[in-house]
Amino acid sequence: MKKTRIISLALVAIMLVMVFAGCSKKETYFISSSADLKNAKIGVQEGTTGDLLVSEEVEGAVISRYKKAVDGAIELKNGKLDAVVLDAWPAQKIVDQMSELTILDENLSEEEYAIAVRKGETELLNSINDTIAEMKKDGTYDALYNYFMEKSGSLPEFKASSFGKEILMGTNAEFEPFEYREGSEIVGFDVEMSRRFAENYGCDLKIVDMAFDSLITALASGKIDFIAAGMSVTEERLQSVDFSEPYFSASQVIIVRKTSVK
Repeated sequence: MKKTRIISLALVAIMLVMVFAGCSKKETYFISSSADLKNAKIGVQEGTTGDLLVSEEVEGAVISRYKKAVDGAIELKNGKLDAVVLDAWPAQKIVDQMSELTILDENLSEEEYAIAVRKGETELLNSINDTIAEMKKDGTYDALYNYFMEKSGSLPEFKASSFGKEILMGTNAEFEPFEYREGSEIVGFDVEMSRRFAENYGCDLKIVDMAFDSLITALASGKIDFIAAGMSVTEERLQSVDFSEPYFSASQVIIVRKTSVK
């Protein structure tokens, strides 16, 4: 009787080990292209082109939305997501810092960034367009590109004037190398461009940092004067804002764990 009881307990122990082992086992979701995103758990930054793209184009996607793209990348690294869809340059900055992640060699879309202003703000819009054209002509644009994107050269010297009146740049400082924080300071490609927008418009630049999906509402309500946030021109956004001439060509890419690549 005692021997039978010992055997029974041993069998129960073995069964429990098998159950817990089965529960802890994670199924690997292999992804090598956009075709593999069907039914996957995908992270996006809320309100971005990546959010719109996954929502409309990926069948059965289980979407997790984040205020900060890096939060989605952390969830991906920890196995809670199968992929993150994000703009190419910020995606590259993330994988540079997280060696467990990689970017698939496929662009999901091609798009262009532009500066957004309120509908009918023609004077400001023309000033911004003129500044972009001047920067491209005198080499400032290329110098900023090399400094922030290629990490080469030096930051072009710029000393802002003091005008005694402000123009408010709305942005989301979670989008390196376009806008991000270094200590308490917000820096980046868009910031340097905006300093020159303000100068040419005769104003002191003030940066207002907020969630990306709040920017257009803030612009419409007058809380900010323009948006410089790596914002892509879309038909939907054109219903609410006017855009400058495009200043940067971009694309959406897929970030995955290296262990989940086929």
